[in-house]
Amino acid sequence: MVETLQPRRFGAGQQSVKPAHSSRRLFMAFEFATASHPRAVLFLLLCCLVLFLPGFFTIPPIDRDEVRFAQATKQMVESGDYVDIRFQDDVRYKKPVGIYWLQAASLKTVAALGLPRAQVRIWVYRMPSLIGAIGAVLLTYWTALAFVTRQGAALAALMLASCVLLGGEARLAKTDAMLLFTVTAAMGAMARVYLSWQRGEDPAHPPWGPPAIFWTALAVGILIKGPLILMFVGLAMVALAVLDRSAAWFLRMRPVWGLMWMLVLVLPWFVLIFLRAGDTFFADSVGGDMLSKLGAQESHGAPPGLYLLLFWVTFWPAAPLAGMAAPAVWRARREPGAQFLLAWLIPSWIVFEAVLTKLPHYVLPLYPAIAILTAGALERRVLSRSWLVRGAAWWFAIPALGAVLVTAGAIKLIHQPVFPAWPLFAVAMVFGLVAWWLFEESRAERSLLNAVIAAALLAGGTYGVVVPRLTTMFPSQEVARALRNVTCVGPKAAAAGYLEPSLVFMTDTSTLLTDGSGAADFLGQGSCRFALVEQRSERAFVQRAEAIGLRYEAPVRVEGYNISQGKAVSIAIFRSEGTE
Repeated sequence: MVETLQPRRFGAGQQSVKPAHSSRRLFMAFEFATASHPRAVLFLLLCCLVLFLPGFFTIPPIDRDEVRFAQATKQMVESGDYVDIRFQDDVRYKKPVGIYWLQAASLKTVAALGLPRAQVRIWVYRMPSLIGAIGAVLLTYWTALAFVTRQGAALAALMLASCVLLGGEARLAKTDAMLLFTVTAAMGAMARVYLSWQRGEDPAHPPWGPPAIFWTALAVGILIKGPLILMFVGLAMVALAVLDRSAAWFLRMRPVWGLMWMLVLVLPWFVLIFLRAGDTFFADSVGGDMLSKLGAQESHGAPPGLYLLLFWVTFWPAAPLAGMAAPAVWRARREPGAQFLLAWLIPSWIVFEAVLTKLPHYVLPLYPAIAILTAGALERRVLSRSWLVRGAAWWFAIPALGAVLVTAGAIKLIHQPVFPAWPLFAVAMVFGLVAWWLFEESRAERSLLNAVIAAALLAGGTYGVVVPRLTTMFPSQEVARALRNVTCVGPKAAAAGYLEPSLVFMTDTSTLLTDGSGAADFLGQGSCRFALVEQRSERAFVQRAEAIGLRYEAPVRVEGYNISQGKAVSIAIFRSEGTE
């Protein structure tokens, strides 16, 4: 923890002022849990498990990105080829290999432990995201220690752990939680070197620890999601160099040795994939994926300002405090701690707002900076007393609105009100109401802690109870279950009309994605074959079956909802004659 001299400066690690009525049990428990670094780490780890585990094992695969990552990993393990990345026969070169290696390691570990059918259990592929999310929370704590007290650092980490956006990403087999992990590690290491330079420290032998963490994090980040991590770090460096009119501190990052180390880590796979695919990978990942986001890729275009609007939901429950902290943070913008965190936050945020393609998770690596800035303002007791204080009502509004929307969605999709979730939603609203009712500047920590409990209960009700019961949202799971119940050996399937990646993942890599006519031809090629025909393709299937004289059993039908396309689906499972 950084010690500073007077005058007190923003984020300089000064001792916090205890809130009024700090003897209350909730805050006393928090003080006890953060009385030492080991306790704080254990406390944050337990909070992460409470926040992230509900639904982690029970929510079926979410189309489409999650399943494309998982299926490509499954094929990597099946083929033993850990260089190339494919979805069935098509190359998948949008992202580098890092996340696939992590998911493959998870799959092989779980399979070695004897878990049956590990290769089609989506939670196995989600493990790197869970580890990345927990690691990012702990690294936010570590990073915040360079700016605030241990208690303030724990609050900053809690803000990140409980935020809606990270809760979603921790449950998805994608790259974003691991990218957050690497960005937070790199920025935390860079912060220590920068603040040491700002304090005028000039050690004869600068430590190797922060540079080693920094360059290793950059290498892992590049292998996870390409050069995006370089944007976060590079824009922050440029902003600091402009503001300070110097970048001399960066020499303490051992750039020559660090760059060599980074290249040692990242170059081998890039060389291997170049030898395998030529420049196809670079054309697809940089040109086809990254640069295409400058336009409205995949209909995800939106005007500037969308991320600021979404922030009040995606960073809940800490968003109201962040809004109240913003005026004080801006006043302190030239103080070293605030300047570093704003350099981390503002330039990249502007870039994301300017780019036409917008998805909520793009700004997630900026949330640790917001959490630390908010914790710093909280410690200094400089939260705004203006109209922004009315934002405290948001602590109650989100659980109330969320409970209504989730319940209404369940009634619409499965015609059930999902009563087991109601107690969790009710208690979440109570804690949200208490957070709002208690709020005043002198005891904002207590309000935040109550809001975090509300977030945990809301997540438990939504992810742990409601979403796994929405079976109509996951028709691939029902189709796969039907195919597992057949008695013939080695069933093969072809799909027409419903071509979602989850169907391939949950059935078999060899599942043929075709049209109605192709499904009929496939069914006629032998026994123990199944045609999975969506209602809109049934006419073509029947016409082709009549034309070729195909005989088949009466279909079993799976009703569901395609969340990727936003429309209802009805999938008929035809089987070749005589197949049981």
